[in-house]
Amino acid sequence: MENIDKRNKFEVEVFTFRVTKDNKVFIYWYDKQVMILKGKDSEKFLARVSSADNREAQLIMAKITGNFKRGNEKNNKR
Repeated sequence: MENIDKRNKFEVEVFTFRVTKDNKVFIYWYDKQVMILKGKDSEKFLARVSSADNREAQLIMAKITGNFKRGNEKNNKR
């Protein structure tokens, strides 16, 4: 994992998640919701995160969310 996080971005918790009663997983990036997992995807995610330490959990969430920040998102600034 050392080769993956060369800039130590995952030392700080940028990703968080929340699980609901019906096992939906909401993944947040800097407190903004970026993804919802449900069904088998949420079960698989919870199994992987339960055995991971904090840094590994950050990497798992980064991989699941993918490259969603490309710079072409709409800004609400006008």
